Amino acid sequence: MIAALAGTVAEKDPERVVVDVQGVGYAVHVSLQTFADLPAAGEPVRLLVQTEVREDAIELFGFLTALERALFRLLRKVKGLGPRTALGVLSGMPAQQLATAIAAGEGDTLRRIPGVGRRFAERIVLECREAARTLLGAGSGAVDAAAVPSAALDEAVSALVNLGYRRLDAERAVARAGRPGAPLEEVLRAALQGLGS
Repeated sequence: MIAALAGTVAEKDPERVVVDVQGVGYAVHVSLQTFADLPAAGEPVRLLVQTEVREDAIELFGFLTALERALFRLLRKVKGLGPRTALGVLSGMPAQQLATAIAAGEGDTLRRIPGVGRRFAERIVLECREAARTLLGAGSGAVDAAAVPSAALDEAVSALVNLGYRRLDAERAVARAGRPGAPLEEVLRAALQGLGS
């Protein structure tokens, strides 16, 4: 599974970006929010990636922030919501604003996003509200450590999942134990202690 890509922007359009990683071009679908913040072609870029595997295709979805990727994963858990639709929801507003709207149960705000009707908005709020509150850090509105881009935090979550922990448990443990800029070993040690207690 590809968790992140670091390379050069080879080409980009509003639906996808091609990241050149040492001569190999990876096509990555992105939200309009991510697209707007991407550097120009030829510039370096690092994207967090969610790999989606289907019978007929392997698709990569890229994000500039851990919060946007976490929201994508959260939206994917909503019944009937596929990866392209989740990306469409993320395109509708900045990740922080979207997480806040979901956590506050503001279905009307979600309905302003093209393609999101009343029932769809209600389902997102119903199924994602608590997890969105967790992402925002106990309702404070501040993004917790898990939402701050950090290679060590992302790698720690991936390592814990590879050890057999559920992704949600791993993300919570890393959010409690990690701090942006901390070495991977320190984050892993603290997260494992938290999972063991």
